Amino acid sequence: MSKLNETIRNAAEAAASAATAVAEKAVGTAKDVYDNLGEKVDGVPTGDGRIAIPGMDQEGERLARDKVENDTLVRESARGGSAEGPDSSRAGRRTSYDVADFPKISGKEEDFRFTPVKRLKGLHADALTGPAPAVTVDSDAVRVETVGRDDARIGSAGIPEDRVSANAWSSVTEATVLTVPQEAEIAAPVVVDIHGTDATPAAQHLVIDAQPFSKALVVLRHHGSAVLSQNVEFRVGDSANLTVVTLQEWDDDAVHASAQQARLGRSASFKHVLVSLGGDLVRVTPSTRFDAPGGSVEMYGLTFVDAGQHLESRLFVDHSQPHCTSRVTYKSALQGENAHGVWVGDVLIRATAEGTDTYELNRNLILGDGPRMDSVPNLEIETGLIAGAGHASTTGQLDDEHLYYLMSRGIPEDEARRLVVRGFLFEILQQIGVPDIEERLRGAVQDELASANH
Repeated sequence: MSKLNETIRNAAEAAASAATAVAEKAVGTAKDVYDNLGEKVDGVPTGDGRIAIPGMDQEGERLARDKVENDTLVRESARGGSAEGPDSSRAGRRTSYDVADFPKISGKEEDFRFTPVKRLKGLHADALTGPAPAVTVDSDAVRVETVGRDDARIGSAGIPEDRVSANAWSSVTEATVLTVPQEAEIAAPVVVDIHGTDATPAAQHLVIDAQPFSKALVVLRHHGSAVLSQNVEFRVGDSANLTVVTLQEWDDDAVHASAQQARLGRSASFKHVLVSLGGDLVRVTPSTRFDAPGGSVEMYGLTFVDAGQHLESRLFVDHSQPHCTSRVTYKSALQGENAHGVWVGDVLIRATAEGTDTYELNRNLILGDGPRMDSVPNLEIETGLIAGAGHASTTGQLDDEHLYYLMSRGIPEDEARRLVVRGFLFEILQQIGVPDIEERLRGAVQDELASANH
């Protein structure tokens, strides 16, 4: 390696390290507070020191709402909501397989307040009669079936949580089920190619079933052109280990709404990596639920939003079982006029989820004037008996100190900017674990940067 290349590599690593220092400091501060809480049993504070969240009693936050109407204080339960509309708590959100159970979308709803509803092209309101994108699987190590919607596995990992997802459920007549056999350990990535060729609004349903004690990495690659509402279910059996990489590499005119729900068995491990680069409007809503203790989930996301694009990620981690772990890290870069990124991270720790350990982080880089980023981390806690919980969100422009560090070593400003952005984003790409895909996506990100001369 030449001396110049080594300097560039070291500078990029230093810039990436500096960019994460604030988040690491926040985590360290939270850990110091937690470590000083006193005696612990199985990692959970006990006695007077067992309250992990300041301001909470030992039963946890009641998640009630106070509001004033006509000088009268009204107290409403987080479970039932009010007569005026559903409550904002994820614990009480409506779920249904029937699209008729959801009201028409106006854009004022919590789930759609950042979404340009008109750009959904009817996915929320019209019959989805178009042909779904073709699905091909390149592995003989898994079983692939096309089944009717009455198959017992359909709907077993999750119920639609919004009108768009329910409309897709109501419209599909069949689904693709990919099964990783029990105790199978599949070394090679299983690539599921999803190729769209038609702009007529369509629905699609996929199920990935990782049976107990199995291990696999599945890549869902979306590309081509489509107007698609999609439900994807991940069933992760007891002690199974499933990694899913979902790539949104659509053409510029594509519209894609994808509800991706996972359900984890005892001591199961699930890793979900989302990369959204293409499309006109892409809205992915990953959710994870635990069916038994001991499960762990990692959720990573990368979006690069160009001029005029709307790329949205809304995730939910539902901790209802004790001694489960979740980690969420999402990053976005935005450039160009009317580039709009959205990240909403909901984590719910129910009263039964003692010993939960969770942290979510969202970080966003604004490259120049014109883009808009909405970032909303939400953490609901119903018990104080937890191992740890926290969240953080930062949005800003490139740090002049990072640029100065690189430029002082002879790197031109334009190249220094690209190095900082690459170092910022490539942390997520490294989570994919498939070298050729990582390399291709690194090239795609570099092309995006070069096109805007950052």
